[in-house]
Amino acid sequence: MGAGRNIESNDDIRTELPEDLGEVSDFFRAIGKQIKLFRERAGMTQKELGEHVGYGEHLIGAVERGKRTPQPELLVAVDKLLNAGGVLAITKDDVMSARAKARLRHPAWFRGYVGLEPLAIEIHEYSTLLIPGLLQTEAHARALFGMRQPLLTEEVIEERVAARMARQEILTRWPRAILSWVIEESVLQRPLGGWDVHEEQLHKLLTIGQMRGMAIHVMPLDRSEHPGLGGPFTLITPKGRPQNGYIEAQQSSRLITDQEEVRIMNARYGALRGQSLNLRESLALIEKMLGER
Repeated sequence: MGAGRNIESNDDIRTELPEDLGEVSDFFRAIGKQIKLFRERAGMTQKELGEHVGYGEHLIGAVERGKRTPQPELLVAVDKLLNAGGVLAITKDDVMSARAKARLRHPAWFRGYVGLEPLAIEIHEYSTLLIPGLLQTEAHARALFGMRQPLLTEEVIEERVAARMARQEILTRWPRAILSWVIEESVLQRPLGGWDVHEEQLHKLLTIGQMRGMAIHVMPLDRSEHPGLGGPFTLITPKGRPQNGYIEAQQSSRLITDQEEVRIMNARYGALRGQSLNLRESLALIEKMLGER
């Protein structure tokens, strides 16, 4: 039991939830293939290997598929057990360096959701305080990350901006996902980053709103009733999987898979769209804001 892990740990239960490892995922898959090769050469099953090193069978499988980070203690224990001659153990420093680089891209509490985005065939988002990340300009995103408290380093800011811009590939890929947003009018009135940044941001909303398959709805301030007072949320449907809900606040988040909860969020989103301005009216309001400056 060299790695000293509980075989029934929570990590094993969550192995099918992929980490957001971005450009290092190929590296981890390659290491996983090496582990599998040495394991099979030794005539061991995933369960048997897990029992020897103190990890659960499911976690061993996830590491071999590149779905979870191979921790240094696992690499050392497996290398010794399977007589890998240092081939696995020597990678431990590179693995942790790669993992640290991947973590710069998105904060930990966001990775559960962002890992689903590239798989999405449908996304609907209600936003109360910010321009949704998929709609932000680079300058707007940089301004937002620069305002974070506690302050982020310049390196982290640039990594996060780059990661946010990379997410927007979903807007231009084909076949295109079904995308819609309901944004509070107050969000559009707040010139975060200064007017020049805000002006560019409003122009980007106009551009995206005129693209086929994109629906931007503004929730005006004059509504006397409001179905979204519980806060912002997102509905996301990965290809081949049920729709999920997602909520976040104060550097914490929750990915919602319970289908009854998701059904209620769907109904709430439908009510929000129903009370918001339609696409044509929403774009006209944004144009009016630009003209009033």
